[in-house]
Amino acid sequence: MSRSPRGTVLVSGASIAGPALAYWLNRYGFDVTVVEKAGALRGGGYPIDIRGTALEVVRRMGLVPRLKDAHVDSQKITFLDADGDLITSVRPEVLVGGVEGRDLEVRRGDLAEILYDAVRGEVEFLFNDSIATLDDHEGGVDVTFRGGTRRTFDLVVGADGLHSHTRGLVFGPEERFHHYLGYCFAGFTMHNDFGLSHEAVLWNVPGRAAALYAVGDGDELFGFLNFTRPDPPFHAFRDPDAQRELVASVFADDGWRLPRLTAAMRTADDLFFDVVSQIRMPRWSAGRVALVGDAAYAPSFLSGQGSSIALVGAYVLAGELATRTGHTEAFAAYEDGVRPFVEMNQALVGRGDATMFPGSTEALEQRNEALRGLTSLPAETGRPEYSALTLPDFAVAT
Repeated sequence: MSRSPRGTVLVSGASIAGPALAYWLNRYGFDVTVVEKAGALRGGGYPIDIRGTALEVVRRMGLVPRLKDAHVDSQKITFLDADGDLITSVRPEVLVGGVEGRDLEVRRGDLAEILYDAVRGEVEFLFNDSIATLDDHEGGVDVTFRGGTRRTFDLVVGADGLHSHTRGLVFGPEERFHHYLGYCFAGFTMHNDFGLSHEAVLWNVPGRAAALYAVGDGDELFGFLNFTRPDPPFHAFRDPDAQRELVASVFADDGWRLPRLTAAMRTADDLFFDVVSQIRMPRWSAGRVALVGDAAYAPSFLSGQGSSIALVGAYVLAGELATRTGHTEAFAAYEDGVRPFVEMNQALVGRGDATMFPGSTEALEQRNEALRGLTSLPAETGRPEYSALTLPDFAVAT
């Protein structure tokens, strides 16, 4: 039985979309439980951007002061050739089409922690557990957790990322919706013995790239290795040793600082390996189960919009659930409102606007020439796709 007249909602995933959705649902009077397979929040990680419509979401959440405190404030991105010689340096906003002084850049783990703190004590979190089975029926969704507990919720929302288990249980195999974009990547933290501060350095040869991100003045760097591959390495997805061997083999003959990076990658305790892909689905809900964020519409990191779209989607989904007469109508309104925004931002990658990792010598030369021609953007502009959705106001009686 629901403890709240608005009902109970189980959210799977405690990264970005999950806690953001939990915040808004809790504010609107729902009883919310968030389940996360990891034992704790994942800290650190690469810098992510909050821009466009998503800035209004975090403003309405009251999180801007904390996010500004966590702002990385990258000053430049330097591009290097195969020998480590300078191609050019640019402001990040020039490269991604952002707005200097307005966009927020924070480490992914910092954003997750800030979102978690916003609902800590008001929302139930179940760490080190996950959904094993779902039984969606007229009266609710019966959930069996991997820890053995069984509970019934009015609604379930999958906010569990690109490889969403919730999506698999309800909609079928990932291969139906997974659109591979031809790249694999590995991210990890390493010691900052390169003298970098508030900047990124990007090394490129055709089909391979390495990056170092210094998010501050400290001893820690975020390393990133990216490479083209015709097919996804499915054998490595759940095998960290296979991931390390694959990445190391790809960069085995490269110079510059690659031996240092691959050595750090081999010993890193926070290695994150994945493919660069998008999720494209004909619908984001079925029965009493819906998806939000990367689980429903991952745009890929090449778009620079994954976290921003997740924040916007969570806001709209919660608002529709709070103001519509039932979940079916709410899920439909959520999709109608957000899908054009999602598809517009996914198309950024399709047009090549965000691709900084050319796979051929010709494409790399063209990219370098384009980089040398970059100067600045007007102070008050950015890519129109980032702000294409005007955030609705939900008149909710709580």
